[in-house]
Parts: sequence; C-alpha cells; structure tokens
Amino acid sequence: MSVETTVSREPAIQFIEVCKSFGERSKRHLVLDRVSFSAPRGKTTVIAGGSGQGKSVILKLILGLLRPDSGEVLIGGDNISSMGYKALQSQRTLFGVLFQGSALFDSLTVFENIALPLRERTKLTAEEIRSRVAATLEQLELTGHEDKFPAQLSGGMKKRVGLARALQLEPEIVLFDEPTTGLDPVMTREIYELFVQTQKRLGYTAVIVSHDIPQIFTLADQIILLNKGELDVFTDASQIPFSTKPNIREFARLVMGQQTA
Repeated sequence: MSVETTVSREPAIQFIEVCKSFGERSKRHLVLDRVSFSAPRGKTTVIAGGSGQGKSVILKLILGLLRPDSGEVLIGGDNISSMGYKALQSQRTLFGVLFQGSALFDSLTVFENIALPLRERTKLTAEEIRSRVAATLEQLELTGHEDKFPAQLSGGMKKRVGLARALQLEPEIVLFDEPTTGLDPVMTREIYELFVQTQKRLGYTAVIVSHDIPQIFTLADQIILLNKGELDVFTDASQIPFSTKPNIREFARLVMGQQTA
C-alpha cells in the first residue's frame, strides 16, 4: 500500500480516550469522560445533545483552544493537544469556522470581511485577493453585495458571507457552530443546500454542532450524540430509535418524534 493511500484513509479527526472537566478540584464537572470517535475525511459529522453536554467543548478541543485533561486529539494523525504555540498556529490554517452569529465585523463591508483571512494569513497581492474573493462571491451567490455592511444583510446572507470567509484559506476541515440559529425554516433549508453544494465541490471534512434536530441529520454521514460525558456514534439517523440505551431511546421519542423499537 502506498503512503498516499494510507494518508488518504486516515481520519481527519480522532478523539482517543479524551477526558475534559471544568471547575475547582473539589467540584469538578466532568463534560467528556474517556470519549473516542473519528471523523472521516470529506464527510459530514453532526454533533448533537442537550445544552451543557460538551458539543462546543469538542469544537474547542479540535481547534486547540482547549486541551484535554487526558487522552489525545489527533488532526490528520498529529496530536494537536500537545503542540506548542507555533505548531498550533500552523495547524489552524487547516480549519475554517462558521460561528453561530457569523461573527462578521460590522465596520467592514462584505468584501472586506471575506478578504480578511487572505490579508492576515497569506502573501497574496491585492489583485490576487480581489480575484479570489470575487470568485467566492459568485459561487455563493453574493455578487452585487460586496459593498454592503453586515447590518444591511438578512440572516441568510450573513451566513453566506460567514461561510465565504471560512472557505477563503481552502481549509481541509470546516467547523460549524449552530449554523442555522435565528433562521426561518425556508432559509434554513437554503443554507443546508448551500452546505451540501460547497462540500461536494471542495471536498472538505465538515463537523456541525446543532440543535436543529432532526432536520440537521439529513446532512450527516455520521451522528454523534452526547449525554452526561458519554457519546454514541451512528452512521444513520434511522439507527437511533433502535438503541438499547434508555437515554438514546428517550432522545428519539422526545426530540426526533420517533417511536422506539
């Protein structure tokens, strides 16, 4: 087997026996209890669970914003949890992030918001940046809006601009933190379709944290459910109601509206 084939089959993200807790020693709150999972390359992993169950903690561990108490977080086989500052900064160029509120800068135009990562992280000329941003504007149907400010955009348009900015450095992994919060059902469907189209075109690995259940499951190649420090992995939403765990069966009944077997 060639090295290239081996690398291509390696998961984009791996959690190995990861523990993470918060609080003082006498009152530690265990959020992740020896959890292990893999996110396959080029696929979409959806992470769901109640508030405070650790969904955003997983994203922060992937980005190296938090370090696990024990265990390993591997990105492309590299242990991000033991990296120094310089190596970590270099590793983060692999990521694009679409934040819950899009996190656009109000004082910058659409063009300037999208161009920001290119100006900060590359040595491209002004003309090269203009050309790349223009191509992204066209791909995400934002042409004609480049001189507007965020306050002049609808919620759906802001999400498009946030995604455009997240994709500028051509990331291998894109993390979505509650990407459809505040959108109506029609706009939510449009954003989901946009996610599918861009991922098919660019081939990145997607990790989506969302409360939009069960609709978000239609995007998933893999579903991770978090509950009280533990996680369960499903390759299809139809498997969830057949779980033998009471909490998963209750989730299927109450949240997904499905009868359990």
